[in-house]
Amino acid sequence: MEMTGQRTETEMARFFALLDGHDGAYGVAFPDAPGATAMGKTVDEALRNAAAAIADWIDDGEVPEPRSIDELRQDPEVAEQLADGAAFVVVPAIVEDSRPVKANISMEAGLLAAIDEAASSAGLTRSAFLVTAAREKIFGGSLRDSVREIAKRDAH
Repeated sequence: MEMTGQRTETEMARFFALLDGHDGAYGVAFPDAPGATAMGKTVDEALRNAAAAIADWIDDGEVPEPRSIDELRQDPEVAEQLADGAAFVVVPAIVEDSRPVKANISMEAGLLAAIDEAASSAGLTRSAFLVTAAREKIFGGSLRDSVREIAKRDAH
């Protein structure tokens, strides 16, 4: 996966990160995002936390262009970490710009009815439910927990 050149407005930035650790203690570091790190008891938890860490690191919606994997391999510090057992992982960097964009999608009528029912049961709009489901699919975690967190936040 090559990540050089300019992104369009609809393209999501992805950063290569280094994952290292052992059962019960995993860490993720971003060579192109100094100070952005994440930890987790499992690989999945560390990767979820890494997505949040890179999102927090990005400032003012400006996403610096990350280096390609080939460029990173040439970096002596990265090469040393890889030699010590770290592995490359790709982490999506979603910029939270609070600017909703209308999207027209097509799906089976029965699935749409199920989405509407589930959204209503959770106290969410269809859009909020679909956004929550998309985030769960991209970042991992529990959709049920995400819906609960949104409901709590919106209740305050």
